[in-house]
Amino acid sequence: MLAHSVSGGRWTCPRHLELLNDKLLDVAAGKCTRLMVFMPPRHGKSEFISKYFTAWYLGTFPDRRVILTSYEADFAAQWGRRAREIVEEHGKLAFIEAIEVLPDSSAASRWDIKGHTGGMTTAGVMGPITGKGGHLIIIDDPVKNAEQASSRTYREKAWEWYQSTLYTRLEPSGALILIMTRWNQGDLAGKILTDMENNGEVWDVINLPAVAETDDIIGRKPGDPLWPARFGVSDLARIKRTAGSYYWAALYQQHPVPQEGGMFKRHWFKIVDSFPANCRQVRRWDLAASQRKGDWTSGLRYGTLNGQFWIIHWARVQENPAGVEKLVRQKAMEDGPQVLIRMEQEPGSSGLNTIDHYARHILKGFAFKGVPSTGSKEVRAQPVSAAAEAGNVFIVRGDWNSAFLDEVTMFPNGDHDDGVDTLSGAHYDLTLGEQFRNLANEFKSDDITAAGSNDSFDEDSGIGYEDELGDLFG
Repeated sequence: MLAHSVSGGRWTCPRHLELLNDKLLDVAAGKCTRLMVFMPPRHGKSEFISKYFTAWYLGTFPDRRVILTSYEADFAAQWGRRAREIVEEHGKLAFIEAIEVLPDSSAASRWDIKGHTGGMTTAGVMGPITGKGGHLIIIDDPVKNAEQASSRTYREKAWEWYQSTLYTRLEPSGALILIMTRWNQGDLAGKILTDMENNGEVWDVINLPAVAETDDIIGRKPGDPLWPARFGVSDLARIKRTAGSYYWAALYQQHPVPQEGGMFKRHWFKIVDSFPANCRQVRRWDLAASQRKGDWTSGLRYGTLNGQFWIIHWARVQENPAGVEKLVRQKAMEDGPQVLIRMEQEPGSSGLNTIDHYARHILKGFAFKGVPSTGSKEVRAQPVSAAAEAGNVFIVRGDWNSAFLDEVTMFPNGDHDDGVDTLSGAHYDLTLGEQFRNLANEFKSDDITAAGSNDSFDEDSGIGYEDELGDLFG
């Protein structure tokens, strides 16, 4: 049906495009009305669908309309122009009925077929879509780059645009095709897949990684390249080295999170039944602002002894401020006074006010203080990542283990990072406490007295002069 690749002067069609060709015929015939296509960059998906299939579709059904969207209006219009050129060049010969583009309506972003009601309109993601509806709507690469992919704001706006603008343009019994390389767990494809899992619309999914894994849909053996004539094993190995594990896993293998983990790998964490009773401990809190819908308030209890660390408990909740305060107070009572309590202090006066409120009203009598965070989340997570990789971080068995490991192994590409924030914060709190301990040993006795009496310091819990030293050095 569609144009094939040229190899040695002969038209050939690789197996992955043969599969795609068959599925597109199902779309045209109305057998498939929802289709996702995930493939690596430069493997022909956009050329095959946005250029050739749209031209063939309109040549076959000249009274139907196609809407094609992409991350930018200009980029979408490029595909509109290319499809139009196919119709202009071959419209009088290639189809059952001779067709041509209407001269008075032949812009790249909108063109019509002469003597018929069909034609093509293009637009950018989150842009307006004017005119008639679409019998076929294509979303081709809704994400431009890593910056957009990592922006939760962009992802949420793209999802809202899909629901409120694009979807409303679909004609009854019309078809939707989403073409993309995966960037993020919460990208547009991820949102649609999650909706499908929650009894939403059912989509057919063609998922073709650059290097075959188990149960490959075109019958490849694990390790086989998707298009060996174009990207061989050595080519893909070079790309993987250059792109790195995050982007290789997402863009080329279509796993928004590397299967073997990102900054944290699942097998680094050994699950144990207990932790040393005399380890120094902290409960680190990260509060979700009420206006940031979807975030969690996270509180992680963490301990250390002799260079090893234990994730003792993790609590998270999506609650109003009163509910969060109740949880923080409850965990403080359960943990006991030997556990330090630290809370991430947001910038500005609002952050200071929040810490003051908790100190005066919620956690009065506990070893509590706010700690401002500096640097990126990834940089803050590096020390605890290194400790975990060295086999020095353990997880105490609990019903929260699975959810916690799911989140940390998705970092920094997952939808949520509240658990990682509290883990890296707690690790900072306790390792910084060790620095305080070493500094104190170098002080003269009257220096220590000026900061806080050494007699009040508990060697195991870390309660005592640490808070005062934190004020001096922190």
